[in-house]
Amino acid sequence: MSKPKISIFWFRRDLRWDDNAGLYHSLKGEYPVLPVFIFDRGILDDLEEPSDARVEFIRNTLVEMNGQLQNSSIRFFYDTPENAWKSLLEEYEVRAVYTNRDYEPYARERDEEIGKMLSGKDIPFYQFKDQVIFEQSEIVKDDGDPYVVYTPYSKKWRNALTNDHLESFTSALQFDNFHSIKKEDPPSLESMGFKETETDIPSPAVTDAVLSSYADKRDFPAEQGTSRIGIHLRFGTVSIRKLARQARKKSDTFLNELIWREFYAQILWHFPRVVDSNFHKKYDQLEWRNNKSEFEKWCQGKTGYPIVDAGMRQLNETGYMHNRVRMIVASFLTKHLLIDWRWGEAYFARKLLDYELASNNGGWQWAAGTGTDAQPYFRIFNPYSQTDKFDPEKKYIKQWVTEFGTDDYPEPMVEHKSARERALDRYKKAVG
Repeated sequence: MSKPKISIFWFRRDLRWDDNAGLYHSLKGEYPVLPVFIFDRGILDDLEEPSDARVEFIRNTLVEMNGQLQNSSIRFFYDTPENAWKSLLEEYEVRAVYTNRDYEPYARERDEEIGKMLSGKDIPFYQFKDQVIFEQSEIVKDDGDPYVVYTPYSKKWRNALTNDHLESFTSALQFDNFHSIKKEDPPSLESMGFKETETDIPSPAVTDAVLSSYADKRDFPAEQGTSRIGIHLRFGTVSIRKLARQARKKSDTFLNELIWREFYAQILWHFPRVVDSNFHKKYDQLEWRNNKSEFEKWCQGKTGYPIVDAGMRQLNETGYMHNRVRMIVASFLTKHLLIDWRWGEAYFARKLLDYELASNNGGWQWAAGTGTDAQPYFRIFNPYSQTDKFDPEKKYIKQWVTEFGTDDYPEPMVEHKSARERALDRYKKAVG
């Protein structure tokens, strides 16, 4: 019996039927399309928490998506990509594979290996741009070098933007070119070593009301002034083109944040060493204190600095931390405690629902003063003045630090002025 002749669309960070570049192009092809999703053991087996709401979110999204298909199904695998593709190539006569590009080092290595496997069988492997407006080297200096400072990058980005870049692709559900197979369910959380959580996932919709007040409210953690869209951008449950169109109409400040995301994505693409190395190598000589007990207090939100503790407790309880507070807690860890930014970056990677390697890494190196930033290392946030400016009535602090103002709340673990001077001294020595 002959094998079915099909094309395959490989879902990764693009979990939606609507406005999906690679999926659209696959359905315009000659052969019926089989959608595939691989619960990648190369990623999942490294996750430490059984109650990882991100895995649950992915699975719930795929269940909902699969229910929208008529006379077809997504094929699910819980395996390594290599093993999953071996199974697919044994079962089907695959004529083409389509996917959307991913730019993280693990993904690039994975796609290169799968590409070699497909090439060995003369199967074309088509990859498309979908999770960003501009990718790789589309926004570079006139001499072809990548930008390493945000402001000139953002100006070039804006000048390059046209309406064509923001045009949506037709929803896949309007095509009648899916391979017909029996409906199947994704593997259960339990079978993959995870369990259900009660984590609240924010809506994928960003309202015009939020965008209209975004510039005024986004820095105040007690306000509902941010989009909370990060997890949806991370896993592609929302279209970046749709979001950028909306931002361009309603909030230039919000569009600026989307450009920051792409700036860090291109930094990671051009300089993959930043994953575990300082962008500016002159800071390699910096002597971190790396006190484990102090790090644990920071993780638990027991530093004696209310704004820092509120942020960490919000993160631990919800998987989210307000953007302004992220900068404060990161500055506190790297400057007040002189703990390596990689420790904090790894903790955020474990806890954040919206964890995205490029942005997380870029943000932490910005806070530590080791990254792509024109501002020198002596930018050290004062948690007290930050509180006075952005949470003056202590609403945010009181929400998350219930013992604030009582004898049960700990004394500050370090004194701000002396900790600042200690940090400045260490950084000065590092850079000579």
